[in-house]
Amino acid sequence: MLYLHDVWVNWFEGEENGYNICPFHEWRTSDGIEILDQIPVLYIDNKTYHSIENDLHDIPKEVLDQIYKRAYVRKNQERNVLEYAAIVTNGKSILAFDTMGYHIPIRKSRLIPRQERLVLDLIEGRNPKIYELTDTEEKEYHILSLSPEAMIGLTRKERQLKQLLMIALDQLQVSECIEEVRYWLTEWRPEDYIMIKEMDFKTAWNELYQDLVTGWSVNHEQFCQQIMKGQSFYENIIESEQNGQISKTVN
Repeated sequence: MLYLHDVWVNWFEGEENGYNICPFHEWRTSDGIEILDQIPVLYIDNKTYHSIENDLHDIPKEVLDQIYKRAYVRKNQERNVLEYAAIVTNGKSILAFDTMGYHIPIRKSRLIPRQERLVLDLIEGRNPKIYELTDTEEKEYHILSLSPEAMIGLTRKERQLKQLLMIALDQLQVSECIEEVRYWLTEWRPEDYIMIKEMDFKTAWNELYQDLVTGWSVNHEQFCQQIMKGQSFYENIIESEQNGQISKTVN
């Protein structure tokens, strides 16, 4: 069994999409960084790696048996065991996970660059182990879980705001209010006002969705602020994202 020691982790909990598990350069001073005293390292096949990174499915039993109570976290002066935690790599990407006692990867984290290099050094000259997955269905993406292609090139802040924007569009779709969807499409594309006021609900909503799901710009951010105005919970998230601080204290 391969191990890494004194590992810095920044847990993202309940994330089913790898793009939301932020790389080190997107870590913030407000994030809760934890140091693992010891954690096993597994070199695994691509399919198993992508399942752990991009889903919340059961981890193969063979993986769980291998890593059972082999990871430790030091808090204050105590060394506490983690039931199922490991670093996994497919030889290219690297991810730490902790199941919090369950059989799914509830918490996930990237590593700091120096420790990513150590992982790649550890597996050099070795072959990945292939595991059998119980759930082999292809993942389906939707408005509240966008495909990686929709997030390419976006920063942590932009990804978060784009997901808020999709929540707003989902709420708009559920409401089925034709006046409201025409209003917001007109706000987005005022030059098309004459055409928009003749659209039915489905057409107007689809036009708005297709425009907003593609890319990201200052206009997207401003529109997100507009459409979420009055919803204090989401307004607080937008404000915190705009004030987010990035930490680069180690490498």
